[in-house]
Amino acid sequence: MNENLWLTAAECAERIGLTVKALRLYEKRGLINPRRTGKNWRLYGVEDIARLNEILALKRLGLSLARITELLAGQATDLDRTLAMQQTQLLSLRSRVEDNLSRINASRQRIAAGEPISINELISIAKETSMTDQSADAVAWRRYEQARPRTEGAIALEINDDYLGAYLFEWGGSITIARREGGLTAQVLGQEAIDIYPEKEDEFFYRVVAAQIGFRRGPDKRVDGLVLRQNGWEQEALRIDAAEAVRLAEDLENRTKNKQPVDNSEALLRGLIAQHQSGEVDYDKMVPALADAGREQMSMIRADLERAGALRSISFKGVSPEGWDVYDVAFENAVMEWRFALAADGRFSGIFFRRLP
Repeated sequence: MNENLWLTAAECAERIGLTVKALRLYEKRGLINPRRTGKNWRLYGVEDIARLNEILALKRLGLSLARITELLAGQATDLDRTLAMQQTQLLSLRSRVEDNLSRINASRQRIAAGEPISINELISIAKETSMTDQSADAVAWRRYEQARPRTEGAIALEINDDYLGAYLFEWGGSITIARREGGLTAQVLGQEAIDIYPEKEDEFFYRVVAAQIGFRRGPDKRVDGLVLRQNGWEQEALRIDAAEAVRLAEDLENRTKNKQPVDNSEALLRGLIAQHQSGEVDYDKMVPALADAGREQMSMIRADLERAGALRSISFKGVSPEGWDVYDVAFENAVMEWRFALAADGRFSGIFFRRLP
């Protein structure tokens, strides 16, 4: 912080695009606390500007000032979280604009060549053109909410019995809730068990990662599902019996041990890479959370692949402990590791790549 840099109320309002009246209102709400001079003039420093960024980011998500005041009460400004939320919004918007412009340009080229445009294509373009960015805003808000600090609450230990067991996600993976001394653990299939802590009844949180688990009860008040909240997404899972959980674990162990890829694995990966290289990605073949994340990162992925150059070869390496097919992929200018996982319905549920030395 530069202690020597201070703005008057008029300077602060003009530079940020607010009014002095708005600054006074935020101060009255206790959201900012500007420094006062000997003559009682207000001066705004780095901390005030950071908090104003936070307020404006939340207003951008459609929250009322009353809700923002409630949310930020007593919380220190988390500038990195605020900037990450703003960055996500802008990257998502840029990616969608570039994608839509590419599709429109392709359609115009077809029209110029005398080729017909289908009704479905026209409907899709019209839908995208009229689409607002509320979906991206909702994801950014959930990221913000999920990243806030949590405080462990006290619940009756016997309630933990309600949560024990396995739950199946829509994409085919499972998560098991088990007992530990004084509490519970959550273990996603193929990963290590991690301690979770109660915030209140039916609501738990992780300490090692910004994620939470909310348990859902049916009409009979018994827990029949959960929601895993992480990275702005919410993944629902329904309770399954112990035999089904054992079968899933055995299937994963066999695939890993025997290095058994999914059916048509290499062709799926080649198609995936080709789509990202061309900028024409079929997001319908991804689960919703992955599709939205892919749209956000489309421009960055394509830029990485452009630097890598033409595809040369693909070599299957095995199956990761989490059940992902793993490949070494050689490009003209780089060698990368690519991994992907499929949901039970055949859609991509996870995609990851990294450059190798």
